[in-house]
Amino acid sequence: MAPSTDPDDVPWVDRSSEKARSWADEAVRKVTADANRSADTHLHVYPLPPEWGIDLYLKDESVHPTGSLKHRLARSLFLYGLANGWIREGTTVVEASSGSTAVSEAYFAQLLGLDFITVIPRGTSPEKIALIERHGGRCHFVDTPPDMYTEAERLAAETGGHYMDQFTYAERATDWRGNNNIAESIFEQLALERHPCPEWIVVGAGTGGTSATIGRYLRYRRLSTRLAVVDPENSAFFPAWATGDPGHTTGMSSRIEGIGRPRMEPSFVPSVIDLMMPVPDAASIAAMRQLNDRTGLCAGGSTGTNLWGTWHLIARMRREGRTGSVVTLICDGGDRYRHSYYDDEWVAARGLDPRPYREAVDRFLDEGVWAPPA
Repeated sequence: MAPSTDPDDVPWVDRSSEKARSWADEAVRKVTADANRSADTHLHVYPLPPEWGIDLYLKDESVHPTGSLKHRLARSLFLYGLANGWIREGTTVVEASSGSTAVSEAYFAQLLGLDFITVIPRGTSPEKIALIERHGGRCHFVDTPPDMYTEAERLAAETGGHYMDQFTYAERATDWRGNNNIAESIFEQLALERHPCPEWIVVGAGTGGTSATIGRYLRYRRLSTRLAVVDPENSAFFPAWATGDPGHTTGMSSRIEGIGRPRMEPSFVPSVIDLMMPVPDAASIAAMRQLNDRTGLCAGGSTGTNLWGTWHLIARMRREGRTGSVVTLICDGGDRYRHSYYDDEWVAARGLDPRPYREAVDRFLDEGVWAPPA
């Protein structure tokens, strides 16, 4: 006998009780209200010689409530999980993170009254660990970064929780067409500048979500701006992009927290990137410290990676006689790295010497000569 097609004869399966739906509605309200309370992040002007005709802007993501670019990602991931019905009342949220994403996700989990566990490398800065715990999160350490994924999956299964998996969902959780994403914000803030459509936007890649969002937005809006992605030592992103091999791995962790991965993550979209540049770790540290000395802005190592790539592109623009603007990001604040990137003994113990790179940047800004170490 064929099953009835009359709706009144079909047994109802209530997969979402009124109480559960009410909790989800309130959770979405709380997360979106957090964004509504926050002003947009600042777009600082870096002082370049006026005769160059080039403007450099630094979008300061460190002013988010949790102090980093990852606040945007965590908000998007929570909304994505709530909208998909993956995060419910009482759900334990689990993540694999090198630090900053975990800080931001712990904040949102606490906002919703949920338990949060993050799997992080044992070498994560103590400042980040303290921030995660301050927001009510619990840290679960692994000795090697590649172990983060399977351990996070195991913990989610063990607790009956939800594994956020930022490295898979970062590129799809954010609306790349707009809706107050970082790309739309940049162009709105540039609207009254003399070069409102920048020649380049320069970012690093951790999950790949930010570069995917910006690259897609540029194409969707038919903008002439090009996207450059910088990559630290030991990361798989640049060699994978250069060779077209998505399976490329390095088996090593990045020394620049927040960017660089031992494998090409699922959220990394190489086809939207116009240029990739490998950056020595010592150059990242030199550029980060130079920013602090010249402007008083204190940022982390990934911001230094961004800046080193930015100096390369500005030098190229000068050689080609081009004027215009360039935008990059301050990814997080430098207070998280007082015991690492700003500590000379810590840097030296890792065999890094920022001095020749610092001299190259200072000479470029003072004399207009770009001659980075070979």
